[in-house]
Amino acid sequence: MPDSAAPAGPEDASGPGEVERLRARVAVLETELRTARGAPTAPAVAPSRPARHPLRSLLAVVLVVLGCLLAPLGVVAAWSAELVGDTDRYVDTVRPLASDPDIQNAAAASVTDAVMSRLDLPALLQSVAPAQRPLLEKALGALGEPLQDAVRSFVHDKARAVVASAAFQRIWADANRRVHDTLDKALTGSGGGAVRLEKDTVTLDLAPVVEEVKERLADDGLTVARRIPTVHTDFTLVRSDDIGRIRSYVRLLELAGLWLPVLAVLLVAAGVLLAAHRRRALVVSALCFALATLSLGVALSVFRVVYLDALPAGVSQPAAASVYDTLTRFLRTGVRVVVALGVVVAVAAWLTGPGRRAVFVRGLWHAGIGAVRTTADHAGLRTGPVGPFVRRFRTWITWILVAATVLVYLLWPYPTGWVVIGLALTLLFALSVVDFLSAEAPAAGSGSEAPA
Repeated sequence: MPDSAAPAGPEDASGPGEVERLRARVAVLETELRTARGAPTAPAVAPSRPARHPLRSLLAVVLVVLGCLLAPLGVVAAWSAELVGDTDRYVDTVRPLASDPDIQNAAAASVTDAVMSRLDLPALLQSVAPAQRPLLEKALGALGEPLQDAVRSFVHDKARAVVASAAFQRIWADANRRVHDTLDKALTGSGGGAVRLEKDTVTLDLAPVVEEVKERLADDGLTVARRIPTVHTDFTLVRSDDIGRIRSYVRLLELAGLWLPVLAVLLVAAGVLLAAHRRRALVVSALCFALATLSLGVALSVFRVVYLDALPAGVSQPAAASVYDTLTRFLRTGVRVVVALGVVVAVAAWLTGPGRRAVFVRGLWHAGIGAVRTTADHAGLRTGPVGPFVRRFRTWITWILVAATVLVYLLWPYPTGWVVIGLALTLLFALSVVDFLSAEAPAAGSGSEAPA
């Protein structure tokens, strides 16, 4: 036997050279064992910490920033496309204005002014006998302004009754439905019709309301009202000195339609895929997307104040505020939807991550489900063959539930922020049921990791 194979003496075994040699041998054996098992060797593990190229990380940040900047524009684009391209959507938007008290007061005042400007009080003498006309003219001259005020009050009462009736709501809805095709022309400053843009003002013709008031006046004894010719009175829907400047931008947003929000989402998704830490990038991007859209809601509130302050004295501010709030109602709903989506995605990405707090929250979740399962088992509740089936296909079931939730959201006609929250809570409840059914035994009703 060679000398190298002879057992080493006590001095050699305890020497530093022998210790280092044994350590090297152990390292080689561990490397061979990892290789045999198909696991990465120690040198291969070291580069696992991402060493991304700086340009790639910079590109990821740029894509996310661009997507977040396009988020509010995408919401406005979707709102503009629906407002101009969907007649029912537009009518549903403006329909509540017909029952708004401020709109009714403003419309009644506008109709009263139009009728009184064409109502000649001396024409009332035409129905009086010639012998009595001088006496009546003298009486009218003595009454003077009080008679004018009395007639105006009478006309205003009839106009107020008309705008408060179901007839006005029907006239309002039918008129807006008929003129919807001209709305895009109004936004681009061309074309005529009942809705038109003149001198930075979008107006609605109330001629049908005037005709209804004339008929009621005649029915109540003021027959001279039938002699009033057709009166076209303009009711201001929107007035701003900036309309002429922004209408082209509105047109561009309308043309962009639903493509702009899709582009914003794709840019953010591309940035997340290029990021070194994708889960962290997803959380930050979702929150930034929500905050950027929330800034649109803040801008709408600020612009409302500026818009109302810039109105001339002849325009009713309460009515203008009602029109503004109604026209932007669905736009604000879109803002709330995007904000809710961003928060839900960020929370979901964080909870499914490997962070210490996320793992702690998931542990509490599974412990609670396990406690419920233990109580149910002690009460005699058994899952039968359902339990093993859910346990076997738990991952597939989880992804199917997530896909079904996303599909329901996409197929929802006009989702709101509450719809997003409701769908998220429904999915959470469904996942809790899956977790409950997949527990093998009362003592094993907890899971250390959340479903994929």
